[in-house]
Amino acid sequence: MTSPLVIAIDGPSGSGKSSVSRAIASQLGLSYLDTGSMYRAMTWFFQNQGVDLDDPAAIESHAGDAVIKPSVDPANPGITVGTVDVSEPIRGDLVTSGVSRVSAVPRVRELLVELQRAIAKAATSGIVAEGRDIGLVVLPNADFKFFLTADESARASRRAAENGEEVSATQQHLASRDQADSTRKASPLVQAPDAIVIDTTNMTFDEVVDHILLLVRGA
Repeated sequence: MTSPLVIAIDGPSGSGKSSVSRAIASQLGLSYLDTGSMYRAMTWFFQNQGVDLDDPAAIESHAGDAVIKPSVDPANPGITVGTVDVSEPIRGDLVTSGVSRVSAVPRVRELLVELQRAIAKAATSGIVAEGRDIGLVVLPNADFKFFLTADESARASRRAAENGEEVSATQQHLASRDQADSTRKASPLVQAPDAIVIDTTNMTFDEVVDHILLLVRGA
């Protein structure tokens, strides 16, 4: 019996990993997990509960109260906290401004990594999981590990176009997020040693997807 295919895709903000991961999952008939949305959902939960994001102890003590359920359908991604669909509010400026602080708290990462592993294990058809610590921490035994990157200006241009924002402000935010993600003590953004690095700076979306599919199908 063949084991379900597990693909880990990591990379910094704006590298294209979310849209690429969804496309890969759709074309291979696999489940899709956006782990970043789970940290955003946790951030929304704390903000909605009035928890001080500058108080790691308070975050630690309330982290287990959040009931987070992401969709694993690449054609219909989304996420709920309890019975509330937070797919849209977690992309707003308020959550964006707080997610780095929440994701740096070890207890939050411990709980969400456990949930992410459970979701991957339950995906009997296989899964494409994307985030910042998938290949190194969450699913270190993934069949394929990819690390998508791009230069800062390209990432800023893409993210600004997606969100209708000004490029220079977006670039400053991405630089700040990169610094926070790569220097936190709990599961920092680090490329797995056995990951295949793909620089998407001068590649189109279709070229990135086709390249990954070629590698996966040709293995």
